[in-house]
Amino acid sequence: MDRGIRIARLFGINIYIDWSWIFIFLLVTWNLTAFVFPALHPEWSFGLHLLTGVGASFLFFLSVLLHELAHSLVAKARGLPVRSIILFIFGGVSNIEREPPSPGTEFLVAVVGPLTSILLGIVFLILGGSTAFNSGLPLDSPMLALRQLDPLPTLLLWLGPVNIVLGLFNLIPGFPLDGGRVLRSILWALTDSLRTATRWATLVGRVVAWLFIITGIAMAFGLRIPFLGTGFVSGLWLAFIGWFLHSAASQSYQQVLINDVLEGVQVERVMRLGTPTVPPGITIDQLVEDYLMGTDEHAFPVMENENLVGLICLDDIRKVPRTEWNNTLVSQVMTPASELEVVSPRQDVMDALNRLTRRDVRQVPVVQGGRLVGMLRRRDIIRWLQLHGDLSTSR
Repeated sequence: MDRGIRIARLFGINIYIDWSWIFIFLLVTWNLTAFVFPALHPEWSFGLHLLTGVGASFLFFLSVLLHELAHSLVAKARGLPVRSIILFIFGGVSNIEREPPSPGTEFLVAVVGPLTSILLGIVFLILGGSTAFNSGLPLDSPMLALRQLDPLPTLLLWLGPVNIVLGLFNLIPGFPLDGGRVLRSILWALTDSLRTATRWATLVGRVVAWLFIITGIAMAFGLRIPFLGTGFVSGLWLAFIGWFLHSAASQSYQQVLINDVLEGVQVERVMRLGTPTVPPGITIDQLVEDYLMGTDEHAFPVMENENLVGLICLDDIRKVPRTEWNNTLVSQVMTPASELEVVSPRQDVMDALNRLTRRDVRQVPVVQGGRLVGMLRRRDIIRWLQLHGDLSTSR
């Protein structure tokens, strides 16, 4: 389930702000308001520093959103479903629901984001520089010219380099950064194996992550690094980014392994047959005593005249006070069939798993021809992965 606050829906893609984004937005705004802009324009009032800082932060994160939108729109154009875009503490992420079908698609989806950031940076620099040129400022002395700029060109000339650096940073071959995915697409084309390409890209990503961590720790202890400088906060932040990249690389590789194991496996091979069902007219107390106790089931299809009318699970029961169990019917608290996510026996398990993840549920009914034929549970999929994980072959 997507975290945070939904702020928009663009091109059929939900845009979310994660709670961590609020922290980084405030941090960037504070840094600009308290240090960057006052150093360039000490004569400005605090209010003008703050207004320019908020505007710069807003446009920067709008640039990040455009970066992610570029990924998402190219992915959709190449037939890949995109669930959402989330802005969070490290920038943004496009939730593309499955791996690309070919190295070419991987390359295009990955490279378009950094190119968008670099292009935005160039546009911002041109706009800000043209303002300085038209104002007759002393271009032979860049620092003096910067100090004489108005808020808007100052903001644009800050956004330009920041977006270019963002684009170049994302081209670092540290999987799963965009540059790491570009590397994976090249390795995939050379080896004709997504798993092999991911394994090598993950290895490179881990090396890059450890370089970030080691460099960050060195900076935190006072070592000055070319182009990065020194300082405890900057070093700690770089080390934190390295840790995040290392974790993300490992998770991405595990996802590819899961895709490999589940490729071509249909729901009917994994689903649970003979699932116990309950009628809608019994009370919660009866459900617990007669059906729930003594079993490992967490959810029960609700059937009436052989028709699936709903699903009741432990979470539904927990919402009812214990004192009301004897007076509350299953039909009053179940999830109606019209609101359920269902799958068919011939459906791919990977697609079903994506549905479970998207709806943040632990099981879905398996329905064929309008009839309930079984239940597919997350733990059944996990058990399949545990049993067959080392039997799959690379592509």
